[in-house]
Amino acid sequence: MAAVAQELKRHLCPILVTREPGGTRVAEKIRALLLKNSMNPWTELFLYEASRVEHLSQTILPALKKRKIVLCDRFADSSLAYQSYARGLAWKEVTTLNQIATQGLRPDLTVFLDSDPAYGLKRAQVRTRFEREGVRFLTQVRRGFLKARREDPSRWLTLKAFSKKPEELAKQVVQAILSKSENQRKNYG
Repeated sequence: MAAVAQELKRHLCPILVTREPGGTRVAEKIRALLLKNSMNPWTELFLYEASRVEHLSQTILPALKKRKIVLCDRFADSSLAYQSYARGLAWKEVTTLNQIATQGLRPDLTVFLDSDPAYGLKRAQVRTRFEREGVRFLTQVRRGFLKARREDPSRWLTLKAFSKKPEELAKQVVQAILSKSENQRKNYG
């Protein structure tokens, strides 16, 4: 994410870098609960949605109003992958809660850094309770992201996570962002 932000700054793009859960004082407190404590899947989902509402209203929407490019590490598709596909909550119900929490806002571009979960787990530098759930769980998460991508393929950029150097991957992401941004300017003035 840092390499993408640096490259966009080089192109003089106004940006905001944020993360989910997190991005506000309240959402960061929710993040701490989520990453450290095991809980009922519904509790987990509702905490993510609560964090998302706070994050959207306090951080993302104000940045978008200032015409900034928002780089967010994870968003609503993560709830589909983790809480629906991997935890077994109904996809349709998670989708509905996501739509409520995001006020229908969807990313213009979603970057999926795809990798074999076993390989990715070996390379993980930070291990939250999610990484500790192991390869089987993370394989389900990956399948959830793939399902979300199938439902709306036009906004997804899928890159093999470890196929190139991080700087090369960042350049591909920046090129896709700049292309989307240029197309939007042409369409909306």
